[in-house]
Amino acid sequence: MTTDAVAGRGWSPDLYMKFEREHTRAARDLLSAVPLVSARSAFDLGCGPGNSVELLVNRFPQAKVVGLDTSEAMLAHARRRSPRAVLIKQDIETWTPAEPADLIFANAALHFLPHHELLFPRLASFLKPGGCLAVQMPSIVHEASHAAMRLIASEGPWAGRLTPVARTQPVIASFQEYHDWLSPLCVEIDIWMTTYVHLLNGLDDIADWFAGSGLRPFLDPLDETERRQFLALYRRELIYSYPEREDGRTFFPYPRLFVVAVRRGPIRR
Repeated sequence: MTTDAVAGRGWSPDLYMKFEREHTRAARDLLSAVPLVSARSAFDLGCGPGNSVELLVNRFPQAKVVGLDTSEAMLAHARRRSPRAVLIKQDIETWTPAEPADLIFANAALHFLPHHELLFPRLASFLKPGGCLAVQMPSIVHEASHAAMRLIASEGPWAGRLTPVARTQPVIASFQEYHDWLSPLCVEIDIWMTTYVHLLNGLDDIADWFAGSGLRPFLDPLDETERRQFLALYRRELIYSYPEREDGRTFFPYPRLFVVAVRRGPIRR
């Protein structure tokens, strides 16, 4: 499936799952750093089509695993994939658990939200003593893939509508800031960066990658014809930063920031 097939859609589980191996690798790496041996409750914030929910169910078979997302299409896919989990339509910014949680897990979701100086301490406050907050966020706003989005938004016939979008794209904070925001409530704060280098099948794959995520704020205000025009220009711009190899494939560096923090108190291991 290419971006031409989804130009008029919102969040697409099929498009996301086209790169399931790459997306799930980051979620698996994040979960491997969680120090909990057991958990009674685990929340997956922005669970998408359920690949990360599945990891939590397998890691903590005795836990109540709850996945949250705002997309009905993503939730429907997640319910088919992980019937044992509880999947609910809920905005992360307004979510509050009924009881303190053992694990709050967010794989490639929180970078869409603003005010991390408030969000991260708020999420940590929902943990039990010894509970864990585990977050992974793409750190890509300064990468060529996103510079191309902003360039096309500001230069095309849609500039009046999209330039404000480009200017308000959230930027994740520094690792020092996440540490300082979490340290009043947490110990064992582990923060690291990993740049994954994916070998994709040409520029269409890169466009498809973002059509189901980072391009959505730019595509949603456009009509179907404009979306196709935007995507065609986007593919053309990618040529300069992601050259195709002789075999037609393209190296796609993708940096991600990881944060794992344990709430102060007895640590259950």
